[in-house]
Amino acid sequence: MNNINENVKQIKENIGQVIIGKGHVIELVLNALINKGHILLESVPGTGKTMLAKSFAASISATFKRIQFTPDVLPSDVTGIQFFNPKEQDFQLRPGPVMTNILLADEINRATPRTQSSLLEVMEERQVTIDGETRKLPIPFIVIATQNPIESQQGTFPLPEAQMDRFFVQIDLGYPSLEEEKEIMRTYRTGNPIDTIKAVFTKEQIEQMQQDVQAVKISEDVEDYLVRIVHATRNSQDVEVGVSPRGTLALMKAVQGRAYISGRNFVTPEDIKFMAPFVLPHRLVLTMDGSLKKTNKQVIKEILTSVSVPVEAGAVN
Repeated sequence: MNNINENVKQIKENIGQVIIGKGHVIELVLNALINKGHILLESVPGTGKTMLAKSFAASISATFKRIQFTPDVLPSDVTGIQFFNPKEQDFQLRPGPVMTNILLADEINRATPRTQSSLLEVMEERQVTIDGETRKLPIPFIVIATQNPIESQQGTFPLPEAQMDRFFVQIDLGYPSLEEEKEIMRTYRTGNPIDTIKAVFTKEQIEQMQQDVQAVKISEDVEDYLVRIVHATRNSQDVEVGVSPRGTLALMKAVQGRAYISGRNFVTPEDIKFMAPFVLPHRLVLTMDGSLKKTNKQVIKEILTSVSVPVEAGAVN
């Protein structure tokens, strides 16, 4: 872990040339990457979702592919297809854009449910099956999906619970502040800075970080605190479907990732309080009454306030 602070500083500075004023977002994406987790970016058009994905790929010498989802995109457009080559007089495999390191699924909620479901195996098993032939995906592999706010868009298909549960974190980029927007104008005045980004990580370094993060320790008190938060989502009167065990594991990995990125080998309750609003809200299904009064994020905020925090929890031997 000796070099992690320097590595994080390097990648934040690198991507910070393109994405202005979003240091915490860069850390969240790096956290997902070292935990092999997928990311759902939700924000209005023009806030830098695509540029964030491209700059991350450029920063780690990774391959990058993009799918622009529309209602007429087919599952085979995502996964690939077997086609007959008349020259060879044989069927050949044409892999889809999923055969990459970083896949940008742009406006994923514009795809039909059938096409959305083509990503389920890809995201969970990290493999793709085309006409009965299964192929492993490259390492590392993450999906960065974007969607615009559903309530303001026509022709969208809300992601099903099974799909939402496969996203490690959901991040709202939001609008920049006044000073940040002025900085964006100055930065982009003479061209696009993404053209000058150079790789600061190798894929091998990412794989090593993916192994190292698993060594971050969680004390029994902190572990108990995490689980009590998850169980509170299942017992809330505002929630119809609470956080699944997959969500519990995602939160555990996310807090290990935050500790690791911070240069620590142990998790604190503060890590859990910071990561829970990014890992848990999109996994909830509220009751009819609950959805009329609160948002998913508000429910998680209330739970974090109500669940007692362990005292002097931190490093473990």
